[in-house]
Amino acid sequence: MGGIVAIVGRPNVGKSTFFNRLIQKREAIVDAVSGVTRDRHYGQSDWNGIDFSIIDTGGYVEGSDDIFQKEIDKQVNLAIEEADAIVFMVDVAEGLTGMDQTIGSLLRRSQKPVFLTANKGDNSKLSENKAEFYALGYDTIYTVSAINGSGTGELLDDLVKVLPEQSDPEQSLPRFAVVGRPNAGKSSFINALIGKERYIVTDIAGTTRDSIDTQYNRFGFEFNLVDTAGIRKKSKVKEDIEFYSVMRSVRAIEHCDVALLLVDATRGFDGQVQNIFWLTHRNNKGIVILVNKWDLVEKQTQSSKDYEQQIREKIAPFTDVPIVFISTLNKQRIFKAIELAVKVYNSRSFKIATRKLNDKMLPILQNQPPPSYKGKFVKIKFCTQLPTPHPQFAFFCNLPQYVKEPYKRFLENKLRANYDFNGVPIQLFFRKK
Repeated sequence: MGGIVAIVGRPNVGKSTFFNRLIQKREAIVDAVSGVTRDRHYGQSDWNGIDFSIIDTGGYVEGSDDIFQKEIDKQVNLAIEEADAIVFMVDVAEGLTGMDQTIGSLLRRSQKPVFLTANKGDNSKLSENKAEFYALGYDTIYTVSAINGSGTGELLDDLVKVLPEQSDPEQSLPRFAVVGRPNAGKSSFINALIGKERYIVTDIAGTTRDSIDTQYNRFGFEFNLVDTAGIRKKSKVKEDIEFYSVMRSVRAIEHCDVALLLVDATRGFDGQVQNIFWLTHRNNKGIVILVNKWDLVEKQTQSSKDYEQQIREKIAPFTDVPIVFISTLNKQRIFKAIELAVKVYNSRSFKIATRKLNDKMLPILQNQPPPSYKGKFVKIKFCTQLPTPHPQFAFFCNLPQYVKEPYKRFLENKLRANYDFNGVPIQLFFRKK
């Protein structure tokens, strides 16, 4: 990945519109995952072949006007700490406000590249108004219209130049990221694995500082463990913890091969955990779900089978994921979790020879071809696995535009039934032959 870009600015300057424009361009290329509500604060985009993540800080600010200023300050500070580049958005139609100046002075103190972006510059009259924003102390002001997209190209050209180099996916050791909500037991899990108190574990959410890598070698497995920490300072209040843990997870997930998603059994598989799950899926990383603190759940009321069933309902249609019930306290099944992560890692890099794939899939395609559409019949001639770091398959046919979602799911299920892709997202592409 090419880094994290945060969009900051006071309310109603068009941050979310700009954010949506950047991610939708990409959604048009990448098949949208059916049935997934996309987290409106986090997305991915690419420009000139450089991928990057975008965080819309605006979605996190809630509260009345007097709380606004305090909240915005916190969001801006978080963005400064976590992002590689910052788009500072102002509104040409409304002109320069005191809040813009406050945000400007916060950003000036940061050492991060900041791109001052004047939105709503749809006509020349308005774009002339941008001169007053030079008072914020930036040499360049990018005039854009988030609604129709004008001016965004120039901004993105300059923006991607400052992003960190994309890391080489061919890393020697597999990277496993331990992710989840604050206080789900991530540090305890790593302590239990490593067997020494490498992390301070307390019950206050957010005591872990940065994400730390630990090289791990035990039982013949060697890999890097990435601990995604919750928060830096205990004084941070609740909203920040959620915001921060998402930002932290973003970075760790993008740079890992397999994510170990830790769920607190007493809190359940809630919205925040689901966001992290879909984030992992969208990044095409391997996933193992670990239900922690299972020893604290009343066993009479709920069996692990019921609990697992509930999780699978929430992660549909991608249900082919390993779920393990662990207790970091009693060290129950924690090594099983690592064994599964290694297995998922191997499945993710598994390559199927084209001839064998066709021998297996062509009879299925002939027996159950895609349903006809407007009287036209789709004939799939052959398929192949693409040479990518994670499993992607191309199916060549006469009318790729008529292959609909249910049939894609049918094919994915057939691939899963014949090959072990447990815990691994698969992408299918249909191309004209």
